[in-house]
Amino acid sequence: MPSSGGRGRTDFTSAAAHIAAIGTAVPDHDIHQAFIDWAARRLTDPRIAALFARMAGRSGIAHRWSVLPPTETGGSPVAADGFYADAILPGTAARMAIYADAAPALALKAIADLSIRADLSGITHLVVASCTGFVAPGIDQRIARSLGLDASVERLLIGFMGCYAAVTALRSARHIVRSEPAARVLVVTVELSTLHLQAVDAVEPLLAMLQFGDGAAAALVTAESHGLALDAPFATTLPDSDALIRWDITDRGFAMHLSGEVPARIAAGLANPDFASAATGGRDPATIDAWAVHAGGRSILDAVAHACALPDAALADSRAVLHDNGNMSSATLMFVLARMFDRPIDRGVALAFGPGLAAEGIGFHSA
Repeated sequence: MPSSGGRGRTDFTSAAAHIAAIGTAVPDHDIHQAFIDWAARRLTDPRIAALFARMAGRSGIAHRWSVLPPTETGGSPVAADGFYADAILPGTAARMAIYADAAPALALKAIADLSIRADLSGITHLVVASCTGFVAPGIDQRIARSLGLDASVERLLIGFMGCYAAVTALRSARHIVRSEPAARVLVVTVELSTLHLQAVDAVEPLLAMLQFGDGAAAALVTAESHGLALDAPFATTLPDSDALIRWDITDRGFAMHLSGEVPARIAAGLANPDFASAATGGRDPATIDAWAVHAGGRSILDAVAHACALPDAALADSRAVLHDNGNMSSATLMFVLARMFDRPIDRGVALAFGPGLAAEGIGFHSA
């Protein structure tokens, strides 16, 4: 697609930033049930296995997609001839080798979907968020090269911020557009969480891992007044909570620690008027007509709904994304925004929770 690093496409009178369109993509391989079966076999105590089965059944997830392809015999990555076949799972180097190729490829698939919905000529900035891999030159450079972007395009790579990195990416794009009204910012979030399966035998980490899937999203942010207008961003952190959500880089991939205490801590935090106000950008929940909440898990969505006294339909888009894709880390929130993109919205909030335990968000409304 044609693109350049030039400025000054249009004379804008307003520096408000807008999401012009959103594109999404997932891989073709559904690994959800295969990974559940693999995890269940690791639990030898019948009582623990029964607990795991109940919790997995209540997850609200029906599908999770992986860049790891089916085996030659049609099996999953945990099959006898799959990527995770051996008792000692692949090392971080093998996982990063896949990330280096598969992350840009999935991102380009999302950008192709975006290109159907928006004119991607004249891109001036590229903002990429991803926390499931590292490679240099970075995936931002690989994406830019594949798109044929001008060498003058300014790039920002947001790494290892977890599920709220989509907010960070959109916030950064908003700042760019507000400072350079002629900017055309391509925002990409891409996560390959299924590259980080861990050989553990405890219920809590197994349930945490079995929420995550792969996905990518792309958005165009400009000052042109259509789509979703981005309002002021906001952020806050729960005190004494930094150990609740954690990524540890190990010799066998990135080990996710997602404490079972997270939903209760979020609910307790939102019950505090000061934290609740900070977590919604000062908005009264009763005045918000669109909730784009990161689908980090059914219990997290339940905690937000209960604490904010939301009607059942308020988080329907978040629950649908969770059902169809699982938790795709930073890409998830973009999928939720994509679902509500075409409806009229007066006062929306995009909200995500992640390592810290931090809450990050941004307001939005229909242009």
